Amino acid sequence: MAAAAGAPGRSRPAAPPYAKSGRRPRERRNMAASGSGGGSRADNGYGSQQSRRRKGPGALATAYLVIYNVVMTAGWLVIAVGLVRAYLAKGSYHSLYYSIEKPLKFFQTGALLEILHCAFGIVPSSVVLTAFQVMSRVFLTWAVTHSVKEVQTEDSVLLFVVAWTITEIIRYSFYTFSLLNHLPYLIKWARYTLFIILYPMGVSGELLTIYAALPFVRQSGLYSISLPNKYNFSFDYYTFLILVMISYIPSKYEFGVFYIKSCNRKS
Repeated sequence: MAAAAGAPGRSRPAAPPYAKSGRRPRERRNMAASGSGGGSRADNGYGSQQSRRRKGPGALATAYLVIYNVVMTAGWLVIAVGLVRAYLAKGSYHSLYYSIEKPLKFFQTGALLEILHCAFGIVPSSVVLTAFQVMSRVFLTWAVTHSVKEVQTEDSVLLFVVAWTITEIIRYSFYTFSLLNHLPYLIKWARYTLFIILYPMGVSGELLTIYAALPFVRQSGLYSISLPNKYNFSFDYYTFLILVMISYIPSKYEFGVFYIKSCNRKS
C-alpha cells in the first residue's frame, strides 16, 4: 500500500514534527520567549500600563515639571540668600524671619501644586503623603506663623525655616536633574543623607513654634468660635493646636520611617 501511494520502490519520508504548526522549533522558541503571538502584538501596538508607568511623564508634562522645579529651586535659593544677607547686615540670627517672609509664603504656598501633580498622575507619588507634608507646612506658614505675630521673633521659626530652605533646594534640584536624566552624585547624596539631620531639625522647629503660639492664641481667642451662635457650633483653636502637636509625633515619625525605607530601596 505504501508503494502504491508513492513512487515504486520508495517510501514517503515522515513529516517533520513542526509540519502541523507551520513553524520551525527555533521560531516557536523565539515566540515563547517573547510571549504568545497575539499578546505580544497587542503590547507592541499599545503598550501595557506597567511599561507606560515606567516611561514617566510625556514630553509636555516633563517640560512643565522641569520649569516648575527650576522656579521652585530658584525661589528657595532666594530665601537662602535673603537669610545670609540679613544675618551679615544685622550680625545676629534673631528676627531673620522678616527678611524672607514674603518669598517664604509665596514659594511654600506654591508647593500646593504638587498635590495636583500627584492627583492628575503627572508624578507617581502618593497623593495622601504629599498632601500631608505640603498642608502641614502651609498650615504652619499661614495659620501659625503669619497669624500669631508674636512668634515671628522666636528662634524656633528660624530653625524650621533653615531646615525647609536647605531641604527644598536639594529636593527641587534633585527632581530637576532627574527629569533631565543627568543627576550629579553630590545632589543624590545630599538628598538621601542630609534628611537624617534636616527632618528632625524642621519638625523640632515646627513643634516649638506651635507651642510658643499657644498662650497668645488662648489669650486672644484666635480663630475660636464660642457658643451661643446661630450655627450652634463651637471651635477652640487653642485645643486644636494641642491636638496638632500630639498628632505630629506619630505622623511625622511614620513619614520619616517611610522615607528612609524608600531611600534604602532606591540605593
